[in-house]
Amino acid sequence: MERWRIIKAFTLGPLLEAAIPKPGNVNRYADFEDLTLYHFIFAETWTIDILHEATKIGDQLRRGTYRLNEAGIGELIKRAVQNAREVQDANPNFGIVALQIPLVIALSMSKNMLEARDWVRRLIDESTVRDTMELYRAIRIANPKGIPSGVKYDVYSDDSFRELFRDGINLKRLAEISCERELIFCEWLNGYELSYKTFARLYELTKEMTLEEAVQRAFVELLAENTDTLIVRKAGKEEAELVRERAREVLEGRLTLEEFDAFLREKKDLRNPGSLADIMAIALSLLVLKGYRFTREP
Repeated sequence: MERWRIIKAFTLGPLLEAAIPKPGNVNRYADFEDLTLYHFIFAETWTIDILHEATKIGDQLRRGTYRLNEAGIGELIKRAVQNAREVQDANPNFGIVALQIPLVIALSMSKNMLEARDWVRRLIDESTVRDTMELYRAIRIANPKGIPSGVKYDVYSDDSFRELFRDGINLKRLAEISCERELIFCEWLNGYELSYKTFARLYELTKEMTLEEAVQRAFVELLAENTDTLIVRKAGKEEAELVRERAREVLEGRLTLEEFDAFLREKKDLRNPGSLADIMAIALSLLVLKGYRFTREP
């Protein structure tokens, strides 16, 4: 697929996700105390060069110049996070970057968007222990909320790199261990199943609704059908399940979108559905890549 089309789509998608008013998230009308729309704008635009490099690597892989285990996914993620940190003081896009990089490489290798799903699985399968080590360095730079301590291969443990090397933990093995705790890793393993499913739903909804209405509807459906792992890490499984129940009430017409948003913000950012917001960012990128053209009316 064409390089700059991919780069533009995967820059615009996360910016749309951040700007469109969705319940419980930062948007053009609402911020959190330590995270604003401006954090997203600065962070996303400052990673464009890494997206460009990812497309170049994908092209080299397609040509056979590089092998799959030489893609350097972990290092690209780390450098993108470093870039984002240069221009703002929060962690608005670690999850997005971790999803973007492997998929952008895969799309650059592929004839179409569906073929990329197979390539991204192979990229994760063929990743190296060094990729995992670089990912850990990226996590330390981003410092996401709710990362557990005291677990095996603890991100913040001084022994973690030795343990990763000893046990041969590449990105696939790490994802298998960590999928239950973070949606990103599940997407790596299943070829971005939820991201593509959400993209397909957006594609359908935008034929009948404005982009904003379609995103809001698809996001509530995401929240009703899936557990947000960021909420689990920050607030616990009971809170995450309560969010799912309230989202179902919105779909059933028993709760308004405004009431749902107020509920999600009752405890500041503890109920912020950030993992599913990352999925929406990728889905919007795919929608743009597919050829979505913005108009005021659907």
